[in-house]
Amino acid sequence: MDVFDTSALREALGQFPTGVAVITAAGEGESSHIGITVNSFASVSLDPPLVLWCIDRRSRRHDPFVSAPGFTVSVLSADHKAVSARLAGPGEHSLEGLVLLKTILGPPALADSLAVFECTRESVVAGGDHSVLIGRVLRFCRPQQGSPLVFFQGRYSALV
Repeated sequence: MDVFDTSALREALGQFPTGVAVITAAGEGESSHIGITVNSFASVSLDPPLVLWCIDRRSRRHDPFVSAPGFTVSVLSADHKAVSARLAGPGEHSLEGLVLLKTILGPPALADSLAVFECTRESVVAGGDHSVLIGRVLRFCRPQQGSPLVFFQGRYSALV
């Protein structure tokens, strides 16, 4: 098997523009809700309604998300660059100070998202250095309209 130059592979993969979403999970009490920015969110199936997203196994947020009974997906608009950046890297994972929308399942959504999906965990699949979380969509809504936040060539962008 050939050894890949991971930097070159990352650059090549960056040629595929992706949407950006924030995934939230409920902790013990509202102050312990956590969030993470992902660009791996995708639809899996309409019948049953399934979506997926991926999380690095080395992330400190890995275990809380993998063990959570469900999660909420907030699809970000072009106005969400700061929120996305805040929840993308190591460090601040709290949702404190963000305008949130309560959900029936518990994990809150970003109130000004383009779309929100409330999901129960259907399964977790090992995928190399990541875990793939598959969720069953129980509820969804479209709180706002606007241009989506896009990630392309290692930078945020927007569709106009």
